[in-house]
Amino acid sequence: MTVKEKILQASHDLFMRFSIKSITMDDIARHLSISKKTIYQYFKDKNDLVLVVTKDHLEEEKLEIQTIKSNTSNAIETLIEESQCLRRNMTDMNPSLLYDLKKYHHQAWDLYLESKQKVYVRSLEETLEKGIDEGYFRKDIDPEILAVLRVEQIQMSLENFIYPRTKFEFREVQTQLFDHFVNGLTSKKGRRLLKKYKTDHAETTL
Repeated sequence: MTVKEKILQASHDLFMRFSIKSITMDDIARHLSISKKTIYQYFKDKNDLVLVVTKDHLEEEKLEIQTIKSNTSNAIETLIEESQCLRRNMTDMNPSLLYDLKKYHHQAWDLYLESKQKVYVRSLEETLEKGIDEGYFRKDIDPEILAVLRVEQIQMSLENFIYPRTKFEFREVQTQLFDHFVNGLTSKKGRRLLKKYKTDHAETTL
């Protein structure tokens, strides 16, 4: 791993754990036992660093979703795996991270919004369309409307004032929201497959 890659990995981990505003360039340098001057050899300033970290993170998520779509055999399985992917990527995220991104790092925030629409929403929309064709989802649903709803639902679950971490366990919130969402989509055929999937994968349903 190159020095630049180590800086990006450390920054990503620190931002995810403590959020962006609370982590300084000095913190990153201390964490890596390097000088702050070394970081500035690769990144103009903190905003530049946050932008590159965000780009890399979003690209990884995009590749994850593409892999899921290639390796799942039906829309029910794809939807479950996509939701698990989003949950994994968000479980360890500091609740303030998206707020900091929006308030202090506008370019990175714009990238996130673009990815949210073009990757997350579009991927879910394609999955819902596939499920309708397969007969697992009801024919009267609107895939675009419900894809937007699902992504916003996941983001809403991160809001600490809606589901405070002191009161709600994140995994359980996600499980309840997913079950509510998917049960509103499925046909009788889809519900049978969903029940089978839950039985076969009891520990990884969401």
